[in-house]
Amino acid sequence: MLRLDAELNKDIIIELKKPLGKLYPDFEDAIDEIKSSEFLISVGDATFSNLIDHEIYPNLAIIDNLVQRKNYNHDVIHTENILKANNPAGTITDDLWETIGKALELCSNGECYVIDVAGEEDLAVLPCILMASEDTTILYGQPNEGLVILKVSDTINKAQTLIDAFIEE
Repeated sequence: MLRLDAELNKDIIIELKKPLGKLYPDFEDAIDEIKSSEFLISVGDATFSNLIDHEIYPNLAIIDNLVQRKNYNHDVIHTENILKANNPAGTITDDLWETIGKALELCSNGECYVIDVAGEEDLAVLPCILMASEDTTILYGQPNEGLVILKVSDTINKAQTLIDAFIEE
């Protein structure tokens, strides 16, 4: 398991609070770019919900049933393909890594998958960047700022640098 230590990782925590891609304050402004994606990963409940509201179905969605630490219930998930992973806040567990890897393999058949995380999914963006193909687009919410869209090919090195700063337990 990889863990962020608030004392040791102050600089990394600051970096993680910055968007890793292009920030769209208004979700609707990003729709054309989202629809042009070859393979789409959504991280976060509000992002997933916005996609579904616009009838856009990501290949992989990662949720934790929380929006800004408040319970969130998805009325309709639009897939029976739900995987579970445990991942406490501030960590990236082996279970999350393995579940993302399994989901990415399963998505290759064209079906959509959802990973329901017990704990927190915020840091799942990093393993997604490192494991997905380079033509993948990843979406996640930047709290109180909007939607971030990133291309894996543009962020692999940054993601690896961030992961390297975590503490292995």
